[in-house]
Amino acid sequence: MDQPLKGRTAIVTGGARGLGRAEALELARLGANVVVNDFGQPGRDGSGAADTSPAEQVAQEIRAAGGDATPHTGDVADHQQAGELVQLAVDTYGQLDILVNNAGILRDRMIFSMSEDEWDSVIRVHLKGHYNTTHFAARHWRERSKTTGAPVYGRIVNTSSEAFLAGSAGQPNYAAAKGGIVGLTTSTALALAKYGVTANVICPRARTRMTEDVFAGFAQPDEGLDPLAPEHVAPLVGYLSSPAAANINGQLLVVHGGIVVVVDRPRVQAKFDTAHEAFTYDELDALLTPHYKDRPANETFAAAEILALKHD
Repeated sequence: MDQPLKGRTAIVTGGARGLGRAEALELARLGANVVVNDFGQPGRDGSGAADTSPAEQVAQEIRAAGGDATPHTGDVADHQQAGELVQLAVDTYGQLDILVNNAGILRDRMIFSMSEDEWDSVIRVHLKGHYNTTHFAARHWRERSKTTGAPVYGRIVNTSSEAFLAGSAGQPNYAAAKGGIVGLTTSTALALAKYGVTANVICPRARTRMTEDVFAGFAQPDEGLDPLAPEHVAPLVGYLSSPAAANINGQLLVVHGGIVVVVDRPRVQAKFDTAHEAFTYDELDALLTPHYKDRPANETFAAAEILALKHD
């Protein structure tokens, strides 16, 4: 079997369940040494006592298949522990080559009912967690590049969501965090390109404990692979982590069930110029009101063709 990641070292956060587990197994199948990070809390809202066994179980599964894996049970939303995660990869395997950020929690509530803690906790795990690991990985790659005087090999794959693209009425914290991750990714892509590092972001659709409510109406097939199985997402993560994806940087891709959609950056839909020195209320009313008159009041800026993609 071809192993394009042979000799590479990868970190997968939230790597013990769902998408993270599938991604860790795929990276290992492609030849990478994998540090499986998972805080191990049983609740999808981040509740419950931390459990070290899920990360170790995935690491054992990788080793049983002939790969090499090391568990890490720290909290990536803690700055120091995220640094220790990156250092563990370097100390164990000599260097870090791939970072896959997947860890997250849900604390859903409508904006008028959401508590400060529900907001802060989701932003902390998703957005700060992505920042923390990216910060330490970026320092590692920059220092290596400065030492050798040449670009290094570095890949970052971050996890956003279509909740950012379309909005999600009961998830203002989650949608905001996932939008922030896209901004973090594009900024990182620009900053690290000269060091040989790429950073891309995916919006996956998959049936996991995080999405059990979202996809409750989509029954799993009696035979064959579930179109919403995390295993449909993992190959794209493996590809983006590989040498073949060297020219893919700062991109957003939606992936699920045998479909990959490359999402373009926002484009100008319309442009209006004032006929005077500056706009007035009446002039804006005359220009913008007709433009929006026939559009649904709840339509967001998201591309309709992306959201219309079927789950089956």
